[in-house]
Amino acid sequence: MNAKNTDFGTFAQDVMLGLNSSPKTLPSKYFYDAKGDKLFQQIMALPEYYLTRKEYEVLEGQHKQILAPILALEKPFNLVELGAGDGMKTKILLRYLAQLKVEFTYYPVDFSGSVLEELEESLSSEFPSMKVHPIQDTYRDSLKKQVWEDGKPNLILFLGANIGNFGVDEAKNIIDHLRVGTKKGDLVLIGFDLKKDPQIILNAYHDEQGVTREFNMNLLDRINRELDADFDRESFIHWPTYDPVSGECRSYLVSQKSQEVTIGALNQTFEFEAFESIFTEISKKYSLSEISSLASLGGFEVKENFMDSEGYFSDVLWEKQ
Repeated sequence: MNAKNTDFGTFAQDVMLGLNSSPKTLPSKYFYDAKGDKLFQQIMALPEYYLTRKEYEVLEGQHKQILAPILALEKPFNLVELGAGDGMKTKILLRYLAQLKVEFTYYPVDFSGSVLEELEESLSSEFPSMKVHPIQDTYRDSLKKQVWEDGKPNLILFLGANIGNFGVDEAKNIIDHLRVGTKKGDLVLIGFDLKKDPQIILNAYHDEQGVTREFNMNLLDRINRELDADFDRESFIHWPTYDPVSGECRSYLVSQKSQEVTIGALNQTFEFEAFESIFTEISKKYSLSEISSLASLGGFEVKENFMDSEGYFSDVLWEKQ
């Protein structure tokens, strides 16, 4: 989301609450301003960042099987995507549907206004006759409002392992919102990054080129720019960790010295001890048994796990019971 689309009060409040908490935190959703969006697109192309390549492999090789259940209904339907991003992976599905001349409406949902603008332009160029209704909102709020609900069958996409950006309790809360935001027979396709060699996972968040570091540091730059702060980015380091038991990969910004940071918009100064951290992001990895338990919790049944050739990633199709 770019600055003009940011709710200044909410951003300021979230930063104030996060930096006053112990340990300090900053919400990962604020990574995504115009610069952050572009940095994340660079991350997805990194050799270490296997997630995007593996999901592409799944969607390119198995899109017909993935879409078969919704197409078998032989009815117009809604294709709702939570966290649509640049839509590059989704276009694999959209091209197939356009080729079949299927009647459907695409609802891309994203928190980032700048990404939605670019996506809408791209889609109108490639698919001029496609019905597209962008929704700038959070996952939870969009599922509460269900602006797409018109009685037609829904296929809800939650790709890119976005569910992994939430801790266990929050992920359960998202699934609960999916439960409330769907009706019997609706389908949900969720991307899960699977548990694997811990080093492979850690490397994905600590690339040699330092793009992931820049992505994290951009959060401090954004606070400096939009909230009149004086973070010295060079006095912080990007530090990812991975716990193979919980499956949680966590990212931190660690202060390399004792320092004070003043945020003008908050009229507040924050003290950092040497090597004190700010928790910025979580990326949880799942086992297939954990995925099945999560589905049951929301009243869904796992129809099929669509996995890549190495078993790194799975797009899992659920049906609302």
